[in-house]
Amino acid sequence: MIKEANYTRLCHEKAILTVNGQFPGPTIFARKGDVVVVNVYNQGNKNITIHWHGVDQPRNSWYDGPEYITQCPIQPGANLTYTIILSEEEGTLWWHAHSDYDRTTIHGAIVIHPKLGTTFPFKKPHKEIPVILSEWWNADVNLLLEEARRTGGEVSISDANTINGQPGDLFPCSREGTFKASVKSGKTYLLRIINAGLANDLFFGVAGHRLTVVGTDARYTKPFTVDHIFISPGQTVDALLEADRTTDGSSNGRYYMVARTFASNTNIGFNNSTATAILEYADARAGTPDFRNLPAINDLNASLEYTALLRSLGSNDHPVDVPTHVDEHMLITLAVNVVPCEMGNGTCEGPERHRLAASLNNISFHLPSVDILDAYYGAVRGVYEADFPNKPPFAFNFTDDISNLPTERWFTKRGTKVKVLEYGTVVEVVFQDTAILGAENHPMHLHGFAFYVVGRGIGNFNETTDPAAYNLIDPPFQNTVTVPKAGWAAIRFRAANPGVWFMHCHFERHSEWGMDTVFIVKDGKALQSKMMRRPPGMPRSVRPSLPLVPAAVSRPPPLRPPLPGRRQLSPPPVGSSPPRPSRPGRPSPPGSPAVTRLRRPPPSRPPVPSPVAHPP
Repeated sequence: MIKEANYTRLCHEKAILTVNGQFPGPTIFARKGDVVVVNVYNQGNKNITIHWHGVDQPRNSWYDGPEYITQCPIQPGANLTYTIILSEEEGTLWWHAHSDYDRTTIHGAIVIHPKLGTTFPFKKPHKEIPVILSEWWNADVNLLLEEARRTGGEVSISDANTINGQPGDLFPCSREGTFKASVKSGKTYLLRIINAGLANDLFFGVAGHRLTVVGTDARYTKPFTVDHIFISPGQTVDALLEADRTTDGSSNGRYYMVARTFASNTNIGFNNSTATAILEYADARAGTPDFRNLPAINDLNASLEYTALLRSLGSNDHPVDVPTHVDEHMLITLAVNVVPCEMGNGTCEGPERHRLAASLNNISFHLPSVDILDAYYGAVRGVYEADFPNKPPFAFNFTDDISNLPTERWFTKRGTKVKVLEYGTVVEVVFQDTAILGAENHPMHLHGFAFYVVGRGIGNFNETTDPAAYNLIDPPFQNTVTVPKAGWAAIRFRAANPGVWFMHCHFERHSEWGMDTVFIVKDGKALQSKMMRRPPGMPRSVRPSLPLVPAAVSRPPPLRPPLPGRRQLSPPPVGSSPPRPSRPGRPSPPGSPAVTRLRRPPPSRPPVPSPVAHPP
């Protein structure tokens, strides 16, 4: 249930949106290949959607969650039941709001264990510890967003980084709430680390201990051991920690877990804070925890050195399947731009009194008022244009110093342009950072797919020489790639998931400004290569006349509803009852928790594909 609750951080109390009153929200536990059904009741004060970050949702973009991309929002007092189809994911993912800046407080972990009868490809841990890294604003962040939309300026930076919702005892009024993880000497622990923040790349480490990375974005990696990790917004890391310190009094027994911002562009405002939690051994003597020093806040080399260590596991149970033949090559430039100030008197607060924007291939994505998936499924014209380009409109020294760039390079144009792909197309995308208004990292996230990160470099991508250095043997398999400051990253994926899939920078302000686009993957010929039908109960578009299913086509059977009697993943509070069944759009009784049920997908009766002829 989405509802407001009062929380105090940094000596300030405020009402925030939460799930079931919890911040961070509850963890969803599942196994590889499960189908999870989550009932979302919006008892908050604004529209909401929920995204299941890193879940491929095969053929099921209806329940992917981004606002006005695959659904209209859940309005206050309404509800929606999401069906989350897990396929090849195994490890740590997360869920979060995908509307405005709501994921500031509406987020939680998804833990996907191996199938029954199988196990981890590493030593089974004694215990698993979720570590959610995020941010805290003393002010209402959505009010700050509205002010930035009005003025065309920056969104105010956060007041603190957090670990599991707490800034840690280095901050005022924070000692009592600091997250503590208790461990036993000689045991191994699996840290499930998530960067749920809106604006900050982070370094993370644990004093007195090294971390062995075994997974990223719910895909296993070749193990490697480091003093600290580097993690961008949207990414997850699975890391083993050996509790190998003695508790005989010869060592402290208490150690700080530390998260600190990495600022790739120090010419703009950033949160220069260090969040802490405490790892403490059972029966350890009281004392000040040992501290972990992390790389400098602008240490680009430290971030690159860590990222270069990521390699897919490549075992018999977890094979690597990198496409070697590419059907479609795309070079996509990433830029922070401006658009003219529409207030007429030049009162916007962006550079040179213009309005801040961002773009992919110099197109600043404009969010429609009708969700793109409904428009595509219903063959509705005028909502989007299917001509997103494969390369930028002009070439120049993309990473040259900003002072050498002419002012006209600052400007971009708005548009709702998407890229349409035939089913099965192998796509290579090279993301190229630009120095327009300052070079910086960009965590690029693709919904509906994991992809192989086959190459990365600093400077301008050279299509003649750089591909020769690609890793086509064991590149990492991720859903969010960190494009380095003044550099590039190359990804490959096979477009074998029909539907509508959002791609965007996971720095929330960049996505808000337009660093987004959409891939539409057309249906294939086989039954299992066609998009599922529109399920009942989806929030309706703002245009009441929108033909969601063409009149000439009979409505197909919907996705099968969840079967009764499955185990409940998030138990209700003591003294409460499960919510009564409610019709779509009708709220559950006040005080009722969201119910999450788990079931296996039917093995032999897939949903019947849509007979609708999708637009090219």
